[in-house]
Amino acid sequence: MQEIKFGTTLYIGDESLKRLSDLKNEKVLIITDSFIASSELFPYINSYIDSSTEVKVFSEVIPDPPIDNIVAGLEYSKDYSVTIVLAIGGGSAIDAAKAILYFGKLAGRFSDIRFIAIPTTSGTGSEVTNFSIITDDEKGTKYPLITNDILPDEAILDSNLVAGLPPRQTADTGIDVLTHAIEAYVSTNANDISDALSEKAIGYVFTYLDRAYKDGDDKEAREKMHIASTMAGMAFNISSLGLNHGIAHAAGARWHIPHGRINGILLPNIILYNAGIDEGNYTNSINPIANRYAEIARFLGLNAANPQMGVRSLVKAIIALKKRLSIPNSLSEWGISKEQFESDKNIIAEAALADRCTATNPIVPAKEDVISILGKSFI
Repeated sequence: MQEIKFGTTLYIGDESLKRLSDLKNEKVLIITDSFIASSELFPYINSYIDSSTEVKVFSEVIPDPPIDNIVAGLEYSKDYSVTIVLAIGGGSAIDAAKAILYFGKLAGRFSDIRFIAIPTTSGTGSEVTNFSIITDDEKGTKYPLITNDILPDEAILDSNLVAGLPPRQTADTGIDVLTHAIEAYVSTNANDISDALSEKAIGYVFTYLDRAYKDGDDKEAREKMHIASTMAGMAFNISSLGLNHGIAHAAGARWHIPHGRINGILLPNIILYNAGIDEGNYTNSINPIANRYAEIARFLGLNAANPQMGVRSLVKAIIALKKRLSIPNSLSEWGISKEQFESDKNIIAEAALADRCTATNPIVPAKEDVISILGKSFI
Protein backbone atom coordinates (compact mmCIF):
# COMPACT_ATOMS: atom_id res chain seq x y z
CA MET A 1 0.00 0.00 0.00
CA GLN A 2 1.21 3.50 -0.86
CA GLU A 3 -0.11 6.75 0.56
CA ILE A 4 -0.11 9.66 -1.87
CA LYS A 5 -0.64 13.11 -0.44
CA PHE A 6 -0.42 16.44 -2.21
CA GLY A 7 -0.06 18.80 0.72
CA THR A 8 0.94 21.98 -1.11
CA THR A 9 -1.64 24.42 -2.44
CA LEU A 10 -0.46 25.84 -5.77
CA TYR A 11 -1.11 29.35 -7.04
CA ILE A 12 -0.27 29.52 -10.74
CA GLY A 13 -0.69 31.84 -13.70
CA ASP A 14 -0.51 35.59 -14.14
CA GLU A 15 -0.80 37.65 -10.99
CA SER A 16 -0.45 34.60 -8.74
CA LEU A 17 1.60 36.78 -6.41
CA LYS A 18 -1.66 38.46 -5.44
CA ARG A 19 -2.00 35.57 -3.01
CA LEU A 20 0.46 37.45 -0.75
CA SER A 21 -1.97 40.36 -0.40
CA ASP A 22 -4.40 38.01 1.38
CA LEU A 23 -1.99 37.73 4.30
CA LYS A 24 -2.97 40.23 6.97
CA ASN A 25 -1.40 41.05 10.36
CA GLU A 26 1.27 38.38 10.02
CA LYS A 27 4.92 38.25 11.01
CA VAL A 28 6.78 37.00 7.95
CA LEU A 29 10.34 35.72 7.92
CA ILE A 30 11.63 35.90 4.34
CA ILE A 31 14.49 33.53 3.62
CA THR A 32 16.44 34.25 0.45
CA ASP A 33 19.93 34.93 -0.90
CA SER A 34 21.79 38.20 -1.37
CA PHE A 35 21.35 38.12 -5.15
CA ILE A 36 17.56 37.95 -4.95
CA ALA A 37 17.45 40.43 -2.06
CA SER A 38 19.33 43.02 -4.13
CA SER A 39 17.52 42.32 -7.40
CA GLU A 40 14.49 44.04 -8.88
CA LEU A 41 12.46 40.92 -8.15
CA PHE A 42 12.56 41.53 -4.41
CA PRO A 43 10.66 44.84 -4.26
CA TYR A 44 8.33 43.48 -6.94
CA ILE A 45 7.40 40.52 -4.73
CA ASN A 46 7.29 42.62 -1.57
CA SER A 47 4.87 45.06 -3.19
CA TYR A 48 2.17 42.39 -2.93
CA ILE A 49 2.56 42.01 0.86
CA ASP A 50 -0.10 43.89 2.82
CA SER A 51 1.06 46.83 4.91
CA SER A 52 -0.41 45.25 8.06
CA THR A 53 2.15 42.46 7.85
CA GLU A 54 5.57 42.78 9.47
CA VAL A 55 8.52 41.47 7.46
CA LYS A 56 12.01 40.42 8.50
CA VAL A 57 14.54 39.27 5.90
CA PHE A 58 17.32 36.70 6.22
CA SER A 59 19.24 37.11 2.97
CA GLU A 60 22.42 35.21 3.77
CA VAL A 61 21.61 31.88 2.10
CA ILE A 62 24.50 30.61 0.00
CA PRO A 63 24.49 27.93 -2.74
CA ASP A 64 24.28 24.37 -1.43
CA PRO A 65 23.55 25.73 2.07
CA PRO A 66 25.93 24.32 4.68
CA ILE A 67 24.98 23.55 8.26
CA ASP A 68 26.38 26.82 9.64
CA ASN A 69 24.20 28.74 7.17
CA ILE A 70 21.16 27.05 8.70
CA VAL A 71 22.37 27.88 12.20
CA ALA A 72 22.81 31.53 11.17
CA GLY A 73 19.22 31.64 9.94
CA LEU A 74 17.96 30.19 13.20
CA GLU A 75 19.94 32.73 15.21
CA TYR A 76 18.65 35.57 13.07
CA SER A 77 15.04 34.64 13.80
CA LYS A 78 15.32 33.81 17.50
CA ASP A 79 13.72 37.02 18.84
CA TYR A 80 11.03 37.23 16.15
CA SER A 81 7.60 35.66 16.64
CA VAL A 82 7.32 34.20 13.16
CA THR A 83 3.88 33.20 11.84
CA ILE A 84 4.89 32.66 8.19
CA VAL A 85 8.16 31.47 6.68
CA LEU A 86 8.39 32.73 3.10
CA ALA A 87 11.15 31.22 0.95
CA ILE A 88 12.06 33.18 -2.18
CA GLY A 89 14.67 31.89 -4.60
CA GLY A 90 16.03 28.75 -6.17
CA GLY A 91 16.54 25.36 -4.59
CA SER A 92 19.18 26.57 -2.14
CA ALA A 93 16.94 29.25 -0.63
CA ILE A 94 13.96 26.93 -0.38
CA ASP A 95 16.07 24.09 1.04
CA ALA A 96 17.62 26.44 3.60
CA ALA A 97 14.16 27.66 4.62
CA LYS A 98 13.04 24.05 5.05
CA ALA A 99 16.00 23.23 7.28
CA ILE A 100 15.60 26.41 9.34
CA LEU A 101 11.92 25.60 9.77
CA TYR A 102 12.62 21.97 10.71
CA PHE A 103 15.30 22.67 13.29
CA GLY A 104 13.34 25.66 14.58
CA LYS A 105 10.40 23.36 15.26
CA LEU A 106 12.66 20.84 16.99
CA ALA A 107 13.99 23.60 19.22
CA GLY A 108 10.46 24.74 20.08
CA ARG A 109 11.05 28.11 18.43
CA PHE A 110 8.42 27.73 15.71
CA SER A 111 4.86 26.49 16.12
CA ASP A 112 1.75 26.86 13.96
CA ILE A 113 3.90 28.21 11.15
CA ARG A 114 2.65 28.53 7.59
CA PHE A 115 5.35 27.82 5.01
CA ILE A 116 5.14 29.44 1.57
CA ALA A 117 7.65 28.95 -1.25
CA ILE A 118 8.14 31.20 -4.26
CA PRO A 119 10.62 29.60 -6.70
CA THR A 120 12.67 31.92 -8.91
CA THR A 121 14.22 29.09 -10.94
CA SER A 122 12.59 26.21 -12.80
CA GLY A 123 14.51 23.17 -11.67
CA THR A 124 14.47 21.77 -8.15
CA GLY A 125 10.74 21.33 -7.59
CA SER A 126 11.56 22.01 -3.94
CA GLU A 127 8.38 24.07 -3.59
CA VAL A 128 6.29 20.85 -3.57
CA THR A 129 8.61 18.31 -1.94
CA ASN A 130 9.49 17.11 1.53
CA PHE A 131 13.20 17.02 0.56
CA SER A 132 15.91 19.45 1.66
CA ILE A 133 19.58 19.06 0.75
CA ILE A 134 22.08 20.31 3.32
CA THR A 135 25.86 20.34 2.84
CA ASP A 136 28.52 19.38 5.34
CA ASP A 137 31.47 21.44 4.09
CA GLU A 138 33.98 19.71 6.35
CA LYS A 139 33.14 16.27 4.98
CA GLY A 140 32.35 17.49 1.46
CA THR A 141 29.00 15.67 1.60
CA LYS A 142 25.36 16.53 0.93
CA TYR A 143 22.66 15.10 3.16
CA PRO A 144 19.01 14.80 2.13
CA LEU A 145 16.62 15.79 4.91
CA ILE A 146 13.33 14.04 4.11
CA THR A 147 10.25 14.66 6.25
CA ASN A 148 6.69 15.89 5.75
CA ASP A 149 7.41 18.52 8.40
CA ILE A 150 9.16 20.61 5.72
CA LEU A 151 6.60 20.30 2.92
CA PRO A 152 5.50 23.82 1.92
CA ASP A 153 1.87 24.64 2.66
CA GLU A 154 1.69 26.86 -0.40
CA ALA A 155 3.72 27.51 -3.52
CA ILE A 156 3.36 30.52 -5.78
CA LEU A 157 4.41 29.83 -9.37
CA ASP A 158 4.83 33.10 -11.22
CA SER A 159 6.75 32.56 -14.44
CA ASN A 160 7.52 36.29 -14.62
CA LEU A 161 10.07 35.64 -11.88
CA VAL A 162 12.14 33.37 -14.16
CA ALA A 163 11.95 35.49 -17.31
CA GLY A 164 15.43 36.88 -16.74
CA LEU A 165 17.12 33.60 -15.88
CA PRO A 166 20.42 33.41 -17.83
CA PRO A 167 20.87 30.63 -20.44
CA ARG A 168 23.36 28.68 -18.33
CA GLN A 169 21.04 28.52 -15.33
CA THR A 170 18.12 27.76 -17.61
CA ALA A 171 20.04 24.80 -19.00
CA ASP A 172 21.24 23.46 -15.65
CA THR A 173 17.86 23.73 -13.95
CA GLY A 174 16.07 22.31 -16.97
CA ILE A 175 18.28 19.22 -17.02
CA ASP A 176 17.63 18.86 -13.29
CA VAL A 177 13.90 18.72 -14.09
CA LEU A 178 14.55 16.01 -16.68
CA THR A 179 16.65 13.97 -14.25
CA HIS A 180 13.98 14.24 -11.54
CA ALA A 181 11.27 13.06 -13.90
CA ILE A 182 13.25 10.17 -15.40
CA GLU A 183 14.47 8.92 -12.02
CA ALA A 184 10.94 9.13 -10.60
CA TYR A 185 9.68 7.12 -13.59
CA VAL A 186 12.04 4.19 -12.99
CA SER A 187 12.07 4.38 -9.18
CA THR A 188 11.13 1.25 -7.25
CA ASN A 189 8.30 3.32 -5.72
CA ALA A 190 6.89 4.57 -9.04
CA ASN A 191 3.16 4.24 -9.61
CA ASP A 192 0.54 5.43 -12.09
CA ILE A 193 0.24 8.87 -10.44
CA SER A 194 3.98 9.59 -10.39
CA ASP A 195 4.26 8.17 -13.93
CA ALA A 196 1.68 10.62 -15.27
CA LEU A 197 3.46 13.58 -13.70
CA SER A 198 6.86 12.35 -14.91
CA GLU A 199 5.68 11.79 -18.47
CA LYS A 200 4.20 15.27 -18.72
CA ALA A 201 7.32 16.87 -17.25
CA ILE A 202 9.64 14.94 -19.61
CA GLY A 203 7.52 15.94 -22.60
CA TYR A 204 7.63 19.60 -21.55
CA VAL A 205 11.42 19.53 -21.17
CA PHE A 206 11.96 18.18 -24.67
CA THR A 207 9.41 20.62 -26.10
CA TYR A 208 10.21 23.83 -24.24
CA LEU A 209 13.71 23.77 -22.71
CA ASP A 210 15.45 24.59 -26.00
CA ARG A 211 13.11 27.53 -26.49
CA ALA A 212 13.58 28.87 -22.97
CA TYR A 213 17.36 28.53 -23.33
CA LYS A 214 17.47 30.39 -26.64
CA ASP A 215 14.97 33.10 -25.71
CA GLY A 216 14.47 33.97 -22.06
CA ASP A 217 11.51 36.14 -23.00
CA ASP A 218 9.60 33.24 -24.55
CA LYS A 219 6.69 33.45 -22.11
CA GLU A 220 5.08 30.14 -23.05
CA ALA A 221 8.36 28.22 -22.78
CA ARG A 222 9.12 29.80 -19.39
CA GLU A 223 5.64 28.99 -18.08
CA LYS A 224 5.80 25.38 -19.25
CA MET A 225 9.27 24.80 -17.78
CA HIS A 226 8.13 26.33 -14.48
CA ILE A 227 5.20 23.92 -14.38
CA ALA A 228 7.42 21.03 -15.52
CA SER A 229 9.72 21.66 -12.57
CA THR A 230 6.80 21.46 -10.15
CA MET A 231 5.31 18.37 -11.79
CA ALA A 232 8.67 16.58 -11.65
CA GLY A 233 8.96 17.59 -7.99
CA MET A 234 5.50 16.16 -7.29
CA ALA A 235 6.49 12.96 -9.07
CA PHE A 236 9.65 12.34 -7.08
CA ASN A 237 7.98 13.41 -3.85
CA ILE A 238 5.79 10.33 -4.40
CA SER A 239 8.39 7.91 -5.72
CA SER A 240 11.75 9.36 -4.60
CA LEU A 241 14.77 9.35 -6.91
CA GLY A 242 17.75 7.08 -7.56
CA LEU A 243 21.46 6.59 -8.02
CA ASN A 244 21.82 9.60 -10.34
CA HIS A 245 21.00 11.90 -7.46
CA GLY A 246 22.91 9.77 -4.97
CA ILE A 247 26.11 10.27 -6.97
CA ALA A 248 25.27 13.88 -7.84
CA HIS A 249 24.93 14.81 -4.18
CA ALA A 250 28.26 13.21 -3.32
CA ALA A 251 30.22 14.37 -6.37
CA GLY A 252 28.63 17.82 -6.48
CA ALA A 253 29.59 18.52 -2.88
CA ARG A 254 33.12 17.20 -3.37
CA TRP A 255 33.86 18.92 -6.67
CA HIS A 256 31.54 21.94 -6.39
CA ILE A 257 29.69 21.24 -9.63
CA PRO A 258 26.24 22.85 -10.01
CA HIS A 259 23.59 20.28 -9.19
CA GLY A 260 21.75 20.25 -12.52
CA ARG A 261 25.03 20.11 -14.40
CA ILE A 262 26.40 17.08 -12.53
CA ASN A 263 23.03 15.37 -12.95
CA GLY A 264 23.26 15.94 -16.70
CA ILE A 265 26.81 14.61 -16.91
CA LEU A 266 25.81 11.42 -15.10
CA LEU A 267 22.38 10.80 -16.65
CA PRO A 268 23.30 8.91 -19.86
CA ASN A 269 25.58 6.47 -18.04
CA ILE A 270 23.08 5.96 -15.22
CA ILE A 271 20.39 5.05 -17.76
CA LEU A 272 22.69 2.58 -19.50
CA TYR A 273 23.70 1.05 -16.19
CA ASN A 274 20.14 0.67 -14.90
CA ALA A 275 18.97 -0.78 -18.22
CA GLY A 276 21.86 -3.24 -18.25
CA ILE A 277 22.83 -2.62 -21.86
CA ASP A 278 26.09 -0.72 -21.53
CA GLU A 279 29.16 -2.16 -23.20
CA GLY A 280 31.06 -2.00 -19.92
CA ASN A 281 31.69 -4.75 -17.41
CA TYR A 282 28.72 -4.10 -15.17
CA THR A 283 27.40 -7.01 -13.19
CA ASN A 284 23.77 -6.69 -14.34
CA SER A 285 22.44 -7.83 -17.71
CA ILE A 286 19.56 -6.57 -19.84
CA ASN A 287 16.61 -6.25 -17.47
CA PRO A 288 12.99 -5.08 -17.31
CA ILE A 289 14.09 -1.54 -16.44
CA ALA A 290 15.09 -1.17 -20.10
CA ASN A 291 11.37 -1.39 -20.92
CA ARG A 292 10.66 1.59 -18.68
CA TYR A 293 13.24 3.73 -20.43
CA ALA A 294 11.94 2.50 -23.79
CA GLU A 295 8.46 3.68 -22.76
CA ILE A 296 9.90 7.17 -22.32
CA ALA A 297 11.48 6.96 -25.77
CA ARG A 298 8.15 5.90 -27.28
CA PHE A 299 6.08 8.72 -25.83
CA LEU A 300 8.77 11.14 -27.03
CA GLY A 301 8.37 9.71 -30.54
CA LEU A 302 11.88 8.20 -30.63
CA ASN A 303 12.88 4.93 -32.26
CA ALA A 304 12.03 2.16 -29.78
CA ALA A 305 11.40 -0.98 -31.83
CA ASN A 306 12.83 -3.00 -28.94
CA PRO A 307 13.88 -2.07 -25.39
CA GLN A 308 17.58 -1.83 -26.22
CA MET A 309 16.91 0.47 -29.17
CA GLY A 310 14.57 2.58 -27.05
CA VAL A 311 17.19 3.04 -24.34
CA ARG A 312 19.86 4.03 -26.84
CA SER A 313 17.46 6.42 -28.60
CA LEU A 314 16.66 8.09 -25.28
CA VAL A 315 20.34 8.40 -24.35
CA LYS A 316 21.17 9.88 -27.76
CA ALA A 317 18.32 12.38 -27.42
CA ILE A 318 19.58 13.46 -23.99
CA ILE A 319 23.16 13.85 -25.24
CA ALA A 320 21.92 15.90 -28.22
CA LEU A 321 19.85 18.09 -25.90
CA LYS A 322 22.83 18.66 -23.61
CA LYS A 323 24.96 19.61 -26.61
CA ARG A 324 22.42 22.21 -27.69
CA LEU A 325 22.44 23.57 -24.13
CA SER A 326 26.27 23.62 -23.93
CA ILE A 327 26.26 21.24 -20.97
CA PRO A 328 29.50 19.23 -20.61
CA ASN A 329 29.24 15.57 -21.46
CA SER A 330 31.97 14.49 -19.05
CA LEU A 331 33.61 15.37 -15.75
CA SER A 332 36.93 16.03 -17.50
CA GLU A 333 35.21 18.44 -19.87
CA TRP A 334 33.87 20.28 -16.81
CA GLY A 335 37.42 20.54 -15.46
CA ILE A 336 37.93 17.67 -13.03
CA SER A 337 41.53 16.48 -13.28
CA LYS A 338 42.56 12.84 -13.41
CA GLU A 339 44.33 13.30 -10.08
CA GLN A 340 41.19 14.71 -8.44
CA PHE A 341 39.11 11.92 -9.86
CA GLU A 342 41.38 9.12 -8.66
CA SER A 343 41.76 10.71 -5.24
CA ASP A 344 38.03 11.16 -4.63
CA LYS A 345 36.25 8.35 -6.48
CA ASN A 346 36.14 5.91 -3.56
CA ILE A 347 34.86 8.52 -1.11
CA ILE A 348 32.21 9.65 -3.58
CA ALA A 349 31.11 6.07 -4.28
CA GLU A 350 30.70 5.31 -0.58
CA ALA A 351 28.73 8.52 0.01
CA ALA A 352 26.52 7.81 -3.01
CA LEU A 353 25.64 4.34 -1.72
CA ALA A 354 24.71 5.83 1.67
CA ASP A 355 22.54 8.57 0.11
CA ARG A 356 18.81 8.08 0.76
CA CYS A 357 17.96 8.72 -2.89
CA THR A 358 19.95 5.65 -3.94
CA ALA A 359 17.63 3.39 -1.93
CA THR A 360 14.92 3.59 -4.62
CA ASN A 361 17.19 3.07 -7.61
CA PRO A 362 15.77 0.23 -9.76
CA ILE A 363 19.08 -1.67 -9.64
CA VAL A 364 20.92 -2.17 -6.35
CA PRO A 365 24.45 -0.90 -7.05
CA ALA A 366 27.71 -2.11 -5.59
CA LYS A 367 30.62 0.21 -4.90
CA GLU A 368 32.46 -0.99 -8.00
CA ASP A 369 29.40 -0.16 -10.10
CA VAL A 370 29.40 3.42 -8.86
CA ILE A 371 33.13 3.76 -9.51
CA SER A 372 32.61 2.38 -13.02
CA ILE A 373 29.80 4.88 -13.69
CA LEU A 374 32.03 7.69 -12.45
CA GLY A 375 34.83 6.48 -14.70
CA LYS A 376 32.59 6.46 -17.77
CA SER A 377 31.33 9.93 -16.81
CA PHE A 378 34.88 11.20 -16.43
CA ILE A 379 36.13 10.38 -19.94
